[in-house]
Amino acid sequence: MELYALQGYGSTSITDLQNALEMGRGTLYYYFPNQDELFQTCMERYFLQPKQEALQLPENISMEDMILAMERYLDSLEQALLTFDDKRVNTSNVNTLMFDAYSRFPSLRRKAQRLALKELDLWRRAIHQAQLNGTVRQDIDLELTAIMFAHIKNSYDSGLTGAKMDFDLLKRTYHGLYRLIKTPQN
Repeated sequence: MELYALQGYGSTSITDLQNALEMGRGTLYYYFPNQDELFQTCMERYFLQPKQEALQLPENISMEDMILAMERYLDSLEQALLTFDDKRVNTSNVNTLMFDAYSRFPSLRRKAQRLALKELDLWRRAIHQAQLNGTVRQDIDLELTAIMFAHIKNSYDSGLTGAKMDFDLLKRTYHGLYRLIKTPQN
């Protein structure tokens, strides 16, 4: 994954992967029939699986539990970045790699889209549940607010953060938006 993030999918050769993995070509092909399979497996393991795990939530999720689930997801992304030896790997080149992966491999894009829709639906449910129990204002636009929560983790400005996602800022943003929509007594 580190090589892909630094060099891009198209510029990473099987020889590069062999050297990085300290693995013979035959062994590499034993586990992965081709480079596409290896790349897709890396993308799923580092990006799609953590989100899928974070979204394994009950349908009657509370706002607090939804925010906690997103914080755990952000923690998993941050930990994944910390596993790379080369500190040039950052959220900016990883995001570029993700966009490339989704354009090259429609199956990855479809999985990512399903997860995004599931997250949006969970935000809707959490906000609606909070409106029903009176912790969130009734006058907010449910759909727009769900979209805002769903897009928090995608809203960092790489120009301001130096190509590094500020995970703490994103967590504070979830809590800040929640405070804005809470009813005055809560």
